[in-house]
Amino acid sequence: MALQIGIVGLPNVGKSTLFNAVSTTAKAESANYPFCTIEPNRGTVIVPDKRFDALVAHFKPAKEVPASIEFVDIAGLVRGASKGEGRGNAFLSNIREVDAIAHVVRCFEDEGIIHVENKVDPLADIETIETELILKDLDSVDKALDKARKQAKGGKAEDKLAAEVYEIARKGLDEGKIARLIPMSDEHRAVLRNLFLLTDKPVFFVANVAEKDLHGEGNKHVKAVEKLAKERGLPMVRISAAIEAEIASLPKEDQGDFLAGIGLEEPGLFSVVRTGYALLDLITFFTAGDPEVHAWPIKRGTRAPQAAGKIHSDFERGFIRAEIILWEDLVKLKTEAAVRAAGKLGIEGKEYVMRDGDVVHFRFNV
Repeated sequence: MALQIGIVGLPNVGKSTLFNAVSTTAKAESANYPFCTIEPNRGTVIVPDKRFDALVAHFKPAKEVPASIEFVDIAGLVRGASKGEGRGNAFLSNIREVDAIAHVVRCFEDEGIIHVENKVDPLADIETIETELILKDLDSVDKALDKARKQAKGGKAEDKLAAEVYEIARKGLDEGKIARLIPMSDEHRAVLRNLFLLTDKPVFFVANVAEKDLHGEGNKHVKAVEKLAKERGLPMVRISAAIEAEIASLPKEDQGDFLAGIGLEEPGLFSVVRTGYALLDLITFFTAGDPEVHAWPIKRGTRAPQAAGKIHSDFERGFIRAEIILWEDLVKLKTEAAVRAAGKLGIEGKEYVMRDGDVVHFRFNV
């Protein structure tokens, strides 16, 4: 199953417009009223990658398979969602299912587009969303803590540790901290992850701006979100969802001129997708040749046999070795024979940790 990034935010901040553009579909209904999106829309999104493009241009394969991730357009949350307001329980369960969050915040003024809180204040919007997620997480932690306290009476070390961790988490959440920002050791953090808390998921901000604020310092709203993102060590991407939707609606041959006309080298959505991909701690290895160029997403730190298993379980089970070429060397030197002659083909065993951009041929026997 593909890793998922949930697009989250208040109603009418541009989530569905962003989703439509990022997935180049018009599947997500977009309209100027709250709760336009009810059931989450899902779209598989290609990860822009110049390395993949270079390998395709070199081999001209019969088949191309780029890396992809899934974006999920989750209906807008409102104040009281943790108590069921605005279909809140269903929306929060949708968030629980995703692996990371793209938090879209409105950073543009437009009297023609209503705001659920009747004012444009991205920091207040972020606080509203996070408060509802914290309240839901408190419910989860309270239930887990009650169970852990009872089990800890049995004297098992792991039960005592769980109770200790949940006590720390409950105190932090009760103080209004999101789970990611509650100080705790790596050991404690590993235990807390078992609860799959909403505010413990990796997140980045998407500042949705008017076209005039795409460049330069931006307006006061953009600056406020940038400051918060920097303080928390989080990525932030600035886009105009309306412009991105317009770009996505154009024929590919016309997009370059349109982008040049507004001072962009590529759609801002490329940054959204790449940021989400990096946030999931993914890297890409490639298998490449005349029949097919295929990009394979894997978690950073994956060893060669497990990477081979992404292609087929037999590759992992019967793993012998991995023949590794860095993508730049293959594109520059043209052939595997030339790469080998230059001493740039690596023969690696079971302990090899895959690098981002490796082109690999796995040898196996079953």
